Amino acid sequence: MGGQLLRSSTSPSLNYGEAKSAESKNDFLHKMKVCLKELRESYNNLRIMQRAKIYKSEEKVKELITECNELISIFVKSINTASKSKKTS
Repeated sequence: MGGQLLRSSTSPSLNYGEAKSAESKNDFLHKMKVCLKELRESYNNLRIMQRAKIYKSEEKVKELITECNELISIFVKSINTASKSKKTS
């Protein structure tokens, strides 16, 4: 679980870097949606770890879940904004 969490939680940062240099709005949206998918996977992984009590610090897991959820909200809003912008162009 730790290895999968490491992969899914580092992916959004790398994909966001790619999204910032997207070649089109469609490319940007696609890469942002990949980020969102990986964030959701990380969130689910953290929740499983929390419920199974697979952690060293319960407080740290709670902080990570909160932060991941905040990032999910930010990416959802960014994707919605970009989608609306795409429709008006």
